[in-house]
Amino acid sequence: MATQLKNLSDFSHTTIPNGSPFKIAIAVAEWNAEITGSLYNGALQTLINNGVLAENIVSIAVPGTFELTSAADILLQKHQDLDAVICLGCVIQGETRHFDFICDAVAQGITQVSIKYSKPVIFGVLTTNDQQQAIDRAGGKHGNKGDEAAITALKMAELVATI
Repeated sequence: MATQLKNLSDFSHTTIPNGSPFKIAIAVAEWNAEITGSLYNGALQTLINNGVLAENIVSIAVPGTFELTSAADILLQKHQDLDAVICLGCVIQGETRHFDFICDAVAQGITQVSIKYSKPVIFGVLTTNDQQQAIDRAGGKHGNKGDEAAITALKMAELVATI
């Protein structure tokens, strides 16, 4: 697998927009809090490091990854000046098909909310086979999916602003 030897949070090959004109929301799942907390911290720090003002970042917590879709919808409904919403969660494979249902529903739901509002809604959800894979992607050896989600939000907000 290509990710085994790669830090996925290396953005040295791309230009990252200045985030100072943007207002961005972060919705983070409380389930798997050790992982999602790391994702959140990565996303928040990446936004700030790239110019987004702290007062232009709206953060909310939701019980689990499944609730990220409705959280994104509520955020965009209540804060119409948002330029993007980052959804952060972690679903770890278990012994039942629950994993498949949650991952599929959230991916489709986030896509639908983005289309509904014509605003970037970023899928920053880890879908891993085990806890170690989640740790590796939440600030571990493969980087931080929260950082990646923040960079994606900035790039997409810039895209919308320039079209």
